[in-house]
Amino acid sequence: MNGDVRDGTAVAVRLAGGVPLRDALPAADPGDWLALDTAARQVAWYRGRLLPEWEHIAALPADLSRLDESRLALALCHRDGRIRQAALHHSAPCPGLLPLVVIRCADWAEPVRECARKLLRRALDADTAAGLAPLILRIGRRDRGAFGAELLEEVLSGAPRGRLTALSAHHDPTVRRFAYRLAADHHLLRSVELARAAARDGDAVVQDLCATAALAALPDEESAYDEVLALLLGARSPRTRSAGVTALRRAGRPGQAEPFLGDRSALVRACARYVVRQCGGDPEPWYRTRCAAPDDPGLPPGAVIGLAECGNRADTALLSPLLAHPVAAVRAQAVAGLRALDLADAERLRPLLDDPSPAVVRETATALLPSARRLPADWLLERTEPERPRHVRVAAFRLLTAYGGVVALRAAVGLLRDPDVKLRTWAGQSVQRWHPGADTRRGDAEVGELLDRGRHLFSDYVLRRRKWEAGLDG
Repeated sequence: MNGDVRDGTAVAVRLAGGVPLRDALPAADPGDWLALDTAARQVAWYRGRLLPEWEHIAALPADLSRLDESRLALALCHRDGRIRQAALHHSAPCPGLLPLVVIRCADWAEPVRECARKLLRRALDADTAAGLAPLILRIGRRDRGAFGAELLEEVLSGAPRGRLTALSAHHDPTVRRFAYRLAADHHLLRSVELARAAARDGDAVVQDLCATAALAALPDEESAYDEVLALLLGARSPRTRSAGVTALRRAGRPGQAEPFLGDRSALVRACARYVVRQCGGDPEPWYRTRCAAPDDPGLPPGAVIGLAECGNRADTALLSPLLAHPVAAVRAQAVAGLRALDLADAERLRPLLDDPSPAVVRETATALLPSARRLPADWLLERTEPERPRHVRVAAFRLLTAYGGVVALRAAVGLLRDPDVKLRTWAGQSVQRWHPGADTRRGDAEVGELLDRGRHLFSDYVLRRRKWEAGLDG
């Protein structure tokens, strides 16, 4: 924010020096106009008076009618509301000042605010609305900024279709949300177009808005069912796919929901199970049938975790063989499934800490955290050696940290020279946070030696304090 104000001050000084407005604000970004408005009113001491820097260089005359566009821009940002109001009366012939008129529509002074709103209502049309939309919507977040957003909706609701299309492709997600909400409320886009937007847009709000609107318009367009559902079901976003899967129930097509029982997204899987059950089906046999072949390379990883989500402990007979599946994603989901069913046995999962897949090792470490003390500490310490893969060292350190006591301190100090910067930093933070626990033997010489090896991480006082807590002479 301070950087924006400094930039705005520089622009104000340039305008005061006679630089044309289009050259002083080449980007025409909403943030530039707001920074100018803020900076033009920032005061400091100049010759015994509180004045903005630009006004010290070239103060405004009493008669504003002779000012050019650049100087009128400064007048519109003046600290005195009477000058701002007077400047508005002379701004109508200058379309380049419309962004500052938009800002004045949310002015704290009512006379300025009302004057600016009358001017904006006369000037805003379909052509100017598209360019001003980002600033109007940003000002709309302010206490008195709702007028601009309401006027923008009023103008664009009757504008040519091409204007709305341009806004729906804007880089600012706030503008795209406004455009699609306007299109949905006024039925300006067909359900297929809304479904396409839900499938392609990267903003979650736009995805939800367009998917909901596309499905709401379907009863009036029965012929569009296939195309709309195909777009929603094929979307990359889980939120959009889940909307399409849920719509299969209303469409009377529960059979199309079955493939999504093994989707990679938990949300989509849950919606698919809902559709299958609402139509009289049972998803559990579907999961068990697919997980019964432990060597099937085409087994969807989502089917494995899906079995755990709706199955029971008896399904461990199907999940355990999948720990040796040739596909890493299936092994990882098998570990996650056993953890979800509270069947994460330390001895069974221990070999997977050496798995070549980081995802499998990460899931295994997460599953073993509650039972970390059941694993041999020396065995875990061996896996923090520099020659081990990074993901193995990270997993071993997580488990050793959960181990606690002198074992955790020993592991953290050993990793202070690790080749990986992030792991070294994590180890240093672990040493700094370490405190002797109830199971730490008081006066243990190893603790003192380990703390000395990490001496550079502590001040002298903190190091003495930590040793004193461990029953050592600081």
